[in-house]
Amino acid sequence: MVQIKGATIKEAVTQIKTHAGDQAFQKILALLDEDTRKMFEGEIIASTWYPLDNYARFLEVEVRVLANGREEVVTRGAEVANERSLRGIYKAFVKVGSPEYVMERIAAVHTTYFQGVSVDVQLPEPRKALIKYTGFEKQHRIMGFAIIGFFNKALELSGANDAVIYFTTPIEEGRGYAELSIAWS
Repeated sequence: MVQIKGATIKEAVTQIKTHAGDQAFQKILALLDEDTRKMFEGEIIASTWYPLDNYARFLEVEVRVLANGREEVVTRGAEVANERSLRGIYKAFVKVGSPEYVMERIAAVHTTYFQGVSVDVQLPEPRKALIKYTGFEKQHRIMGFAIIGFFNKALELSGANDAVIYFTTPIEEGRGYAELSIAWS
């Protein structure tokens, strides 16, 4: 079972309550299945692992309720959350002027967010990377938007320009792996 760190979940809940209010959060909870709702109604502990299936369902409902189904808002939300992390505790992973260094360190950062997912980083040529995720399942597809946001912000903070980031093999294809292509100038 793929799991996600509670810190990520806490950040999502905090963002919703801060920007949309507790009433919006309660509306999202009301639309969740019982198992997922119970998880979000309870205390979320930052250092505990939680089922990624539940978090993905939560994000999908959040997008329907707060963003009229526009899933790309997950990318922007991930950029905001990741900027705080990458300027804070993980600032050592973002080295200005070295996007390649950032790509090489991503696997280390992602192991702190995901359990049951492996990350393989390849740098086939200058200013290009291929990132292969193994472990995500079809129902985790919304995480692709967050992953793109993470890389976009990490590249921006490291001094890269004109980043082009997309999944050549999307999570929702259910192949047992997903592959992300990244290029920058």
